[in-house]
Amino acid sequence: MTTLTREEIARGLEENQAAPNGVARNAHAEALAGAAEATGDRELFREALDNLINAYLYSAESSKMLVPFARLLQEYDKDPTAFSGWDAHSLFWQFKWVASAISDSPGIPLDSATGWLEEMERRYRIAGYSERPVREAEMWLAHMTGDDERAERAFRRWLDAERDDMSDCQACELCGQGQYAVLHGNDTEAMRLWEPVLDGELTCAEEPHRVLATSLLPLLRLGRADEARANHVRGYRMARGNESLLPTVGRHIEFCALTGNESRGLEILAEHAALVTPLANVDDRLAFHGGILVLLRRLRELGHGAVPTVSYEGTARTVSELYEVLYAGCLDIARQFDARNGTTRVSDRFLDRVGREPLVGELPLGVRSAELPQAATPAAAAEGTVTAAAAVPAADFTGLVERARRARDLGHPGADALWAEVGLRMDALPEAEADSVSEALARADLADQRALAAARAGDAEAAALLTAVRDGYRALGVPERAALAELRLASVAAQSGAAPGEIRALFATALRAAEALDPAEPLRARRIALAELSTLRVESYLRSLEEAEGDDPHSHDHHQHGEDHGHGELAAGLTAFVASYGGTETAADLVAEAEEMLGRVALAQGEPDRAVALLAACADRALGADRPWQAVDPLVLRAGVLMSLDRPEEAEAAARSALEHSAEVTEAEAQAVVRLTLADILLRRGGAAAEVASYALAAAHRFDRAGLGADGGAQARLLLARAYAADGRTAEAAEVLQSALPDLLEHGDQQAVFVREFLGDLLRRLNEPRPAAEQYLLAAEAAGEWEDPRPQASLAQSAADALSDAGLPAEAVAAYERALELHRRSGEAPVAEVRILRSLAWLGLREEVDAVTVAGARVRMDEAAAVLETALAADPGAVELRSELAQTWHQLAQVLDRQVTADEEADGDGDGDSEGDDTGAPRAARLTAEAVDALRREEIDLWDRAARVYAELGPDHLRDRFQCLNNAAWTERERDDAAAGTARFRALIDEVRALPEDEVPDWVLPSAERVLGQLEA
Repeated sequence: MTTLTREEIARGLEENQAAPNGVARNAHAEALAGAAEATGDRELFREALDNLINAYLYSAESSKMLVPFARLLQEYDKDPTAFSGWDAHSLFWQFKWVASAISDSPGIPLDSATGWLEEMERRYRIAGYSERPVREAEMWLAHMTGDDERAERAFRRWLDAERDDMSDCQACELCGQGQYAVLHGNDTEAMRLWEPVLDGELTCAEEPHRVLATSLLPLLRLGRADEARANHVRGYRMARGNESLLPTVGRHIEFCALTGNESRGLEILAEHAALVTPLANVDDRLAFHGGILVLLRRLRELGHGAVPTVSYEGTARTVSELYEVLYAGCLDIARQFDARNGTTRVSDRFLDRVGREPLVGELPLGVRSAELPQAATPAAAAEGTVTAAAAVPAADFTGLVERARRARDLGHPGADALWAEVGLRMDALPEAEADSVSEALARADLADQRALAAARAGDAEAAALLTAVRDGYRALGVPERAALAELRLASVAAQSGAAPGEIRALFATALRAAEALDPAEPLRARRIALAELSTLRVESYLRSLEEAEGDDPHSHDHHQHGEDHGHGELAAGLTAFVASYGGTETAADLVAEAEEMLGRVALAQGEPDRAVALLAACADRALGADRPWQAVDPLVLRAGVLMSLDRPEEAEAAARSALEHSAEVTEAEAQAVVRLTLADILLRRGGAAAEVASYALAAAHRFDRAGLGADGGAQARLLLARAYAADGRTAEAAEVLQSALPDLLEHGDQQAVFVREFLGDLLRRLNEPRPAAEQYLLAAEAAGEWEDPRPQASLAQSAADALSDAGLPAEAVAAYERALELHRRSGEAPVAEVRILRSLAWLGLREEVDAVTVAGARVRMDEAAAVLETALAADPGAVELRSELAQTWHQLAQVLDRQVTADEEADGDGDGDSEGDDTGAPRAARLTAEAVDALRREEIDLWDRAARVYAELGPDHLRDRFQCLNNAAWTERERDDAAAGTARFRALIDEVRALPEDEVPDWVLPSAERVLGQLEA
């Protein structure tokens, strides 16, 4: 084995500290500790032990820290003076971690655990630290062992003890205090304690990550589901993939299982598949696997036990198989704790957790999840349904049939559900009733409903089913229903693409059947009206087919004439229909339907104003006919047309009316469209972001239920992300948008570019510059084929900004250069060019500030000034251009100031010595006193020029002007000319005092007087 040198070990420790948490980091830390011990260098060994303890802490192997901590404690006892103040503080701080690890390790006897706690208390007392951390550790150990009296006593002493620099951060303490409240059934108190953490007032490396997850079930129990949803979406993003937060991830999985989001729970499980192992930290294993087990049990209950899930110990597992192996492992751990603690508390808590029932039937989360496969209905459930149906009294069944018929005749959206129930109960009717006339008619009606469903679905058997229905009604002496079946047969023929002649003949037959009904039949007029309206609709369709077949494919004019002619004929027929039946109550819904068709024809003819009026009349008529569900589609369409006409207030009113009247609509897609329309209108109007989010969330959920998650669902999620972003909920916006990204990218380049740029903006706000840069670059690539280069240039510039933030200067320079090239190609973005040039100037100084890099930065700044001066020659009064020119001078002065400062830092005594440094490396030539003074005078001149421009631009640029004056004044003082600096601020103070009080910001005069006092000191 190769022996590492001290320098190699030191370098390895530095690299290990920055490595990602996990088993690989731990293994490297172990090797470094062994190598350090072999050198005999005690200081290096102590450093390696400290590194190993920290590596274990932030991993799933935290229980392993006991051994290196004991070794480090021995080193301290041998020679406390070898530990610096910081090293000693770190050692005592780690004692808290060890106390928790001992409590959470069932293999350590209770006496030993108590002994370590007493040792911690003794050492803290000797070192002069507060007992606060000791009492917290005592509380959790006492609680685990079932000694509730001692736990409560320790809890009170924890709160009463003084906070000092050995106390956990307030965020972590509140997390623990809230958990203690939850364990005692006080969810309200827990939420009160957690409020400052959840609001972002108190944070740390692992908070609010843990509190966000721990709050989920308490919030659900308190009925605060919206907050629970938000905490899940935001919190899971923080915890995802973090090995030290696996118990937190388990809470998120459990939350999904208890809110009807089993599919998302499975996705989270899959994302952590590599960590679903027999973790060394058995307490973390119990917590993480416990959350998974809640999900797996729920999936088994729903019939998904055979669904494949993650592997465990190298073997692929189904839901049921993984449940069995994890359950056995967790129960064994819980019993180990029980055996050590002398109580069943741990296993009782584990069993209670795994057996939890859902807290919410279905809580939409907004994020996109794949649908679970269809599960077979458990046999017991199916049998129970039949038994219940058989027990229904005949009178109740008769009433059900009548309700179903009324719903059918009204065209009510709930009719299908009622007939489905009729079907279930009819199968369970006693045989004695099988031959009754009422039962025969009910069976005919049920067959009619099923045939209609087949026709809607395009089933090849629909025509045969409808023929049987027609014949059945005729045999039962119900001609008005037989006539309706004739009409449906004609519609099925049109739907299946039969020849136009055949279709026309069938519609004519249907109309004759309606006309042949007894004049005393109350539904005769309605049947005739329905046949006429259906004939109008199909005739328009047939004419369009015939005209398309006869068109010259090269004659656009002829084709357009045919469309206009067809629309005209249809409009004339519909208008006549409305005039003929507009006064009849029995056909009011059909007239409303005709008016809706007229509105759509008007839109096709380019007459949106007429369409708006027709759609309003249609909705009013449907409402007057007591069919509010029929008003929904025309109102939604009307809202969209009104937005296109720039009449947003009316559009919002129409959309809200559609939502109001959609209560009885049963189709998930229709409900989704209403909400998506209203959310879109409100967002475009600048409405309340929270309201927009609520509608967009509901729309996404309903689109998912309709199997349209990739289409309408993706658009709803885009709106939801935009609403969250507008409401300051950036993490939620990013999570929702990323979940929908694959679907949104399928909707064309324009949307792909917008979505990627939007996501990049969100990621930058979350301080994730690398992934943000990736999104900007992908968006720029998608826009690469566009004729206008400006969008691509802007995206390349955003990518460069993000790359610069990410500490990737070479990549940032390349992106800036590309953006500069594209902006110059457009010739219309001088400000963008200038900002890129200034960014390039500063990037050149990132690695080193010397004469060469400053010269390069100066060239970029001068180039930026030249671009602005050229633009100003064409537009001398442009405020933005003048402001950017002043900013360029301002920044050039800062560049020069950096050069002076770097020279002074490199040559501490300022003597200009260039012989070399302590390592013998040659030193760059230093600036002479004359050169430094020349640079400072140039800085002052640049700041003065910038300040004059800012003064001309007025109050909006007062802060920039103040900064220039401040910089110039202090530079004057560095040149031993303090009087010149004070004169500047006296002049500013006099100027400000001469202005009307309401024209001067409150901060100016106090700030100027403070600087003046400092300059004169």
